[in-house]
Amino acid sequence: MKIIINGAGGRMGRALRNMAQEKNIEVAAMVDAFVEEPGMLKKLAEFDGQADCIIDFSHHSGVGDLLAYGIAKNLPVIVCTTGHTAEELDTISEAAKQIPVFRSGNMSLGIAVLSRLAADAAKMFPDADIEIVESHHNQKLDVPSGTALMLAKAVQNVREDATFLVGRHENGKRTKQEIGIHSLRMGNTVGIHEVIINTGTQLITLKHEAQDRSLFAEGALDAARFMVGQPAGLYNMDDIVK
Repeated sequence: MKIIINGAGGRMGRALRNMAQEKNIEVAAMVDAFVEEPGMLKKLAEFDGQADCIIDFSHHSGVGDLLAYGIAKNLPVIVCTTGHTAEELDTISEAAKQIPVFRSGNMSLGIAVLSRLAADAAKMFPDADIEIVESHHNQKLDVPSGTALMLAKAVQNVREDATFLVGRHENGKRTKQEIGIHSLRMGNTVGIHEVIINTGTQLITLKHEAQDRSLFAEGALDAARFMVGQPAGLYNMDDIVK
């Protein structure tokens, strides 16, 4: 498999490069508009060689150009960025009608498992209060994390009337439909996500802790292997763990 890494000069881009080297996966091109490095291209359009897919760890605002390139080259695209606007999400959905596109709020297979467990627990205890707490490093921009939203939506899939409350900042009683989402930003925390289910008589806590950022690179490569050869469509981690 030959991959193009978009955002190759960033923290996750470098982790992906190291992981690809460890697994003997060829990096066909490295692209990063903001990093000067031998062999680094400034734009995807500068690469006209052969590849099997694009893995994007750049910034969500560049998703339009990313997908346009994928469509032009008929390549699967693995979107690893988070914090997309509604317009950007529409762009992803439209592109998926022409090429295979993989998008996940978190590239960890462990989070995919946690998401399923959270949905199962919410279904088993329909009257329980549910809160989600996520912790990340102090440089993270998006709040709440894409992973926290992914977990909340997994619960919402089995509780159609569920509503999201991001950060409880005013007085008032919680509603039964409410899923509270809380964000902590501190130090070098890679990523911790907890789903807390309380029935009033018992407490269930489901937790995933990322201990090394390389797990996201590993998940991106798992997604890339899965996506090569797939038909056009929008895919996520659930499609891998089925």
